[in-house]
Amino acid sequence: MSESVVITGANRGIGLKLAQSYIDEGSRVYAGCRKPEMANELAHLAENSSGLLSVHPLDVTNESQRNAFAGMLNDVAIDVLINNAGVYPHKGKSFGQLDAESWLTALDVNTVAPMMMAQTLLPNVAASKRKLVASITSKMGSIADNNSGGSYAYRSTKTALNMAMKSLAIDLYDQGVSVILLHPGWVQTDMGGSQALVTPEQSIKKLRATLDRAGLPESGTFFDLDGSVIPW
Repeated sequence: MSESVVITGANRGIGLKLAQSYIDEGSRVYAGCRKPEMANELAHLAENSSGLLSVHPLDVTNESQRNAFAGMLNDVAIDVLINNAGVYPHKGKSFGQLDAESWLTALDVNTVAPMMMAQTLLPNVAASKRKLVASITSKMGSIADNNSGGSYAYRSTKTALNMAMKSLAIDLYDQGVSVILLHPGWVQTDMGGSQALVTPEQSIKKLRATLDRAGLPESGTFFDLDGSVIPW
């Protein structure tokens, strides 16, 4: 199924593999990343995509760049918006070592920016056939699933993202726009580390299964990698 797709944080990890999966099936992908000049793998993918993949400067926390990106798209209908850009603050630090600045930065990247992207690109999404907004979150944002503590900043920013997107799903339902949340698993990426249990290829295959079937009946759902529902 050929679609028009926007992916943020597409220069590495899950974002890069998602871009690959979509162009492999003939979809048009608009890939955003903070520093295109340093995104060598993404650039190589674009060069070999026969025009299906284009790379755009997009710091999701920068309002001017968000607006410029939307202006570039103009009247392009976007079937799927994937909010993938994210950060993991305080990694390896415990209570007593936390700092407010990096926590607030993570809140901006992980929570506020995906909402701003959805708000900015809503006309494009609403004009498409699929009308899907998907945000990459984490099971670590589930309060019910938290049995190990720690990771205060990361957990809280993902929990906040889940709540914001749940509200968005309700607000956009009458416009036919679906909003879902996706846990990609513990993936072997720069963020997940080499000890992670899931390869990027395994994660993308399962994420795509959920993405490809999602519609209004699934809107507002927090999905695990296997397609089951994660408790809030």
